[in-house]
Amino acid sequence: MRARPALLRLLACIAPGLLAGLGQAPWGAWPLALAGLAGVALLVAGAAGPRQAFWRVWLAGGAHFALVMAWIVDPFLVDAARDGWMAPFALVLMAGGMGVFWAAAAAFAHRVAHTAPGRIWAFALAMLALEDLRGVMLTGFPWALSGHVWIGTPPDQLAALGGALLLSAVSLGISAALATAMIRARARAPLGATLALGAAMLVLLAAWGWGAARLREPAPAAPGVMVRVVQANVPQDQKWDPDLMDGFFRRHLALSATPAETRPDLVIWPESAAPFYLDRPGNGLRMAAEAAGAPLVLGLDRRAPDDQGIRRYYNALAVLDPQGTPVAVYDKHHLVPFGEYIPLLGRWAEDRGWSGLAAQALAGYTPGPGPAVLDLGPAGQVLPLICYEAVFARDLRTPDRPDWILQLTNDAWFGTHSGPYQHFAQARLRAIETGLPLVRAANTGISAVVDARGRVQASLSLDMMGVLDAPLPGARAATPYARLGDGPWHGILAGGVLLLGLIAAVRRRKAIDARGTTG
Repeated sequence: MRARPALLRLLACIAPGLLAGLGQAPWGAWPLALAGLAGVALLVAGAAGPRQAFWRVWLAGGAHFALVMAWIVDPFLVDAARDGWMAPFALVLMAGGMGVFWAAAAAFAHRVAHTAPGRIWAFALAMLALEDLRGVMLTGFPWALSGHVWIGTPPDQLAALGGALLLSAVSLGISAALATAMIRARARAPLGATLALGAAMLVLLAAWGWGAARLREPAPAAPGVMVRVVQANVPQDQKWDPDLMDGFFRRHLALSATPAETRPDLVIWPESAAPFYLDRPGNGLRMAAEAAGAPLVLGLDRRAPDDQGIRRYYNALAVLDPQGTPVAVYDKHHLVPFGEYIPLLGRWAEDRGWSGLAAQALAGYTPGPGPAVLDLGPAGQVLPLICYEAVFARDLRTPDRPDWILQLTNDAWFGTHSGPYQHFAQARLRAIETGLPLVRAANTGISAVVDARGRVQASLSLDMMGVLDAPLPGARAATPYARLGDGPWHGILAGGVLLLGLIAAVRRRKAIDARGTTG
């Protein structure tokens, strides 16, 4: 019988984390997410001490990320015979590691605040600060932020003002108010409960109303550019099969040459679409350009020697003119840890052939020099992103403002359940933050054209082969977030956490002095 209360306590910790996860794509159940985050805050408020708060919320965070990040096992199953044994370890380590951020916020909140409502609000502040930190620490991983639950709803327009962290502030603020209302109701303080619940509703209605009003504003003038996105739907476990590669390449050619009602001004292939290196293409570039019948952007690998003469490999995209001559090249600079390179171990890992799951070359990929804006002539100035780079809002800040954003990706690595949907949602958020339209070319989907408010204008669904012909939407003026980035957040959150810590230290000091005087 003793096991039953322990099991119930375990479920009471896990359940709020799972509810919070259901707000993320593809589920989008933001009311459940707010309820779940409020439940996590109540775990902090009711803990006996910082240690208990840590472990309670670590369980909640681990459950949350195990649900949301379940797609992390899919890359290891592409070659299951070689890598499949690592899949469960990857999920456990990822969920447990991400859960530590939640747990650290809980322990901090319990240490600096001595009342249940105080702990709730300190937890909200610490969670926001640690989401900020998670986006930059160890190259950053700002995935499944609490603010991402708003993507696709009117409140997501707030990202134009303060980015994803403003959306997280809304989520955490509303959930803290809900948790406070429950605490006040339990204490039989109906006025306090009503005020807290009213504050939560006021913030929600204000965010919803402001976003809805922004979405009703007239669309900016379109530049009159027709783009064609090619989605060849090549399975990842077959992509590099020598017997199949030529057929997949010809699939891209045939799709590019599909007749169109309006001739495209630009044709776009996804990440790593070409089965040859840029420096050794044979007739591939000429064939691709002829099939496109227009300037072509395609993803492929390239090789080049570094300053020491060592051959390096790059995950790149090239812009071809109608004759098949590369007129611009961009190298991915924000690589996927363990996918495209092995972090921290550097040359030691390379010498042993540890390259990462997605790297074809034994030495892995080398990062490019950084963000760049490419001139596509009549198609305007474009900021290219390759796959994972669309997760990082800071990578979109360049000295010269582009006319639009282009993301090439191969989400076949991430299965068909949640990963591709979450990746696409974050790409849409980049359009809102910058006020720029986005064109996304994905090997197996989701390919899309997104306007400058993050609304999908046209798309090809997951696991579908075809072409997407659509006009390029117009750009808006630079948003406040495009001009300021996350810099103000770094200062505000660091200052807020420091202030809470100092206040708590002063209180502890006074309590110690008081006990000493009494003694």
